[in-house]
Order: sequence, then C-alpha cells, then structure tokens
Amino acid sequence: MGFKFEDLRVWNEAVDYSTLVSTEIRKWPSEEKFVLSSQFQRVADSVALNIAEGSTGQSNKEFARFLAIALRSGIECVTCIHLAVRRKLIDRESFELHYEKLQHLTKGIQALRKAILSKN
Repeated sequence: MGFKFEDLRVWNEAVDYSTLVSTEIRKWPSEEKFVLSSQFQRVADSVALNIAEGSTGQSNKEFARFLAIALRSGIECVTCIHLAVRRKLIDRESFELHYEKLQHLTKGIQALRKAILSKN
C-alpha cells in the first residue's frame, strides 16, 4: 500500500474495530445518538486516526506520542462498553467481544510504542 500506516497490523485492527463499533451503535435507540453512541464512535475512530497521523513524517518520539493518544482512546472505548452494558444497550456476549478486541488492540499499540521508543 502507499502509506506506512496501512501496513501496520494495529492500524488495520483499529479500523476493523471502528467498523465494529459503527455496526453496533446502529442498533442503539435514537436517544443515544448524541450521547454515548456519538462519543463511542469518535473515540473508536480516534484510535486509527492517531496511529495514521503519528506514523507519517514524524520522529520516533512523536510517533510514540501519537500512539499514546491512540492508546488512551482505546481505553476510553473500554469505558464506553462498560457504560453500554450497564445501560442495557449491549448484551454480555457483545461486551465480551468488544472487551477482547480492545485488549488485543491496546496490547498491540503498547508493543508498537515500546518498539518505537527502543529505537531512540
């Protein structure tokens, strides 16, 4: 592919996760449109967006900073799924699916960040 980030496993996983969130929140009631669903989609998108932004034309230190932002957005997604299950917007099975994907994604971001920082 043409851009460095497109070859990154974590970026691809982040895009896949954002798509999963988009599919999930379409099922939610309309009163959540400007509440949790909007926030959830924004932070899910933020993970992939920050990985992409940090990867291109940046120093390793700057890329690591953007990865830290992506990581925080992933953690915010974890809170979104906790809120969603407590508000009965998702069932336990869906919660577990999201939780597993977020654990894998955040561990991948942490590993990439560690590898980037070790190059300095």
